[in-house]
Amino acid sequence: MTARINPSILSADFVNFERDFQSIASADLIHVDVMDGHFVPNITMGPPIIKMIRKCTKLLFDVHLMISPVEKYIKDFANAGSDIITIHPEATDNLKRAIKSIKSSGKKAGVSLNPKTPISAVMDVINEIDLILIMSVNPGFAGQSFMNEVLLKVKELRKLINERKLKIDISIDGGINFETAPLAVKAGVNILVSGTTIFAGGSLKENIFKLKNCA
Repeated sequence: MTARINPSILSADFVNFERDFQSIASADLIHVDVMDGHFVPNITMGPPIIKMIRKCTKLLFDVHLMISPVEKYIKDFANAGSDIITIHPEATDNLKRAIKSIKSSGKKAGVSLNPKTPISAVMDVINEIDLILIMSVNPGFAGQSFMNEVLLKVKELRKLINERKLKIDISIDGGINFETAPLAVKAGVNILVSGTTIFAGGSLKENIFKLKNCA
C-alpha cells in the first residue's frame, strides 16, 4: 500500500506560509490543526486564517478540529475552505448529528481517535464517514514521540474496513518519521500526517519524497 503524504502546517513557518505551501506542492493534501486551548492545551488558528491561507494552494485541506463544542463551528470551517473536517467523539454530545452537519456542508467527514479512545467510539457512524484519524500522540503539541501501541488499533480498523468493504481512509498523526511511517503503513494506514519530519529542515520536497518512499 502506497501512503499519501499529508504535511501538518502546525510545523510550518507561519510568517512564510505561501513559500512553504509552494515547497510542499508534491504532497497529496494538507493537514490543518485547529486547537482552542480548551479541548486541548494549545491554541492555533480559526476560520479567518484558514480562509486566507486557502489562497496559497489548490491541495485539499484536511482540517482537524480539536475544539469543543465542535458543532457550533462546523459551518464556519466548511465555509473557510475545508475539504475534509475531522472531529473527536469527545467534542460533541451527538456524533451522528455533527457528522450530518459536516456532510450537509458538502465536505468529507472524519473522526479522530485519541490513543485511549476505543474503536467502539466510531462504530455508530462508521458507515457515514470518509476518514478515521488515529492519534499516535496525545493531541495538543507537535514534536511528541510515537506511541507504538496504537498500531493494534490501526490493524483492527483496517481488518474491519476491509471486511465490510468500506471506503474509509485511515490516517495517523503524531511522531510520524522515516522510522515510524513504515510501521504505520504495514499496520494499515494509507495517509501519513507529518509535521516535524517534513518541516525540520533541508528540502521540504525531498523530505516528502523520502517519507513516501520509506513507507
